[in-house]
Amino acid sequence: MAKANKLEEIDIPTWLRGLPKAELHLHLEGTILPETLVELSQRHDATPLTLDAARALYIYDDFPHFLMAFKAVTERLQTADDFELIAYNMIRDLAYQGVVHAEVYISWGILARFKPQLPIPSVMDAIERARIRAEREFGTTILWIIDAVRHFGVEEAAHVFRLAAELRHQYPSIIGIGIGGDEARGPAEQFREIYAESRAAGLRLTVHAGESTGPVAGPASIWSAINIGAERIGHALAAQYDADLLTILAERQIPLELNVTSNLRTGCCPALDQHPIREYFESGLMLTLNSDDPPMFGSDLLSEYILIQEAFEFSLEQMREFAANSIEASFLPPDRKLKLMRDVELYHR
Repeated sequence: MAKANKLEEIDIPTWLRGLPKAELHLHLEGTILPETLVELSQRHDATPLTLDAARALYIYDDFPHFLMAFKAVTERLQTADDFELIAYNMIRDLAYQGVVHAEVYISWGILARFKPQLPIPSVMDAIERARIRAEREFGTTILWIIDAVRHFGVEEAAHVFRLAAELRHQYPSIIGIGIGGDEARGPAEQFREIYAESRAAGLRLTVHAGESTGPVAGPASIWSAINIGAERIGHALAAQYDADLLTILAERQIPLELNVTSNLRTGCCPALDQHPIREYFESGLMLTLNSDDPPMFGSDLLSEYILIQEAFEFSLEQMREFAANSIEASFLPPDRKLKLMRDVELYHR
């Protein structure tokens, strides 16, 4: 009885905030808060947005409107200094949530196609300045994952990934690659050779797969991601429809970067109680919790932890397991992993 009373005294959101954790599926361009958008607008718009007008851009009804909202926000990233601003603010906000490490996607595929006036090395210089300054101030470490847009084709992805392999010697914080975008128009299998080349160059491999549950971009997309060597899989919502796939994911312990609120807000999952996270957990899958594009979805990583704990009635020890998984699934060097895993293990014992 005394133990139960002690548990009841715990403020769970505060406990979850202090729990050391990593964020492994986060898009830099999707971390822009309305307040930061106002600052960017003041830099670039003849008539700057008010805070209310900025907040209105984050309200949408469906996935097409989300894409329009995302475009309206990110088109104000016009200079390298803009990227420095959003990277610094991102790390500050992660630290506040108890995030000790994050591996963050930056879309060189979008930069290369739509922002040729912004040389990628200048953007890297800018976000590296932010990373170094913010890591010193807040303690949260950052590694970058270079993202290509799969439906732009293999040739554009190859250009992006080869540049990543070249620049990682100048920027050691570049740790890996990934492909996002329309799974149906850019099947992972098409990227087998460039993924093998990237692995040989020392880059770690991630793939967005199974975010949609449709017949083309469903379980088959996840199978393809596994077949081209994905070390982590983003979303994997569609795995629930393939028992053999669930078995393989459990046996191989391939980490899944789950994004529950994102799946709800984009309509990929119709309702919270229909999300397969509990089924996945009980099937022994290697799960991590993530926020994807947090301000766009009205969430952040801490909010995800709070939501998942409450909605699916995970115990605090199970939430500790999610946090430990996030460290174990990271691309950190072994010594840092061991230190952070120990921190998770000892947290409020």
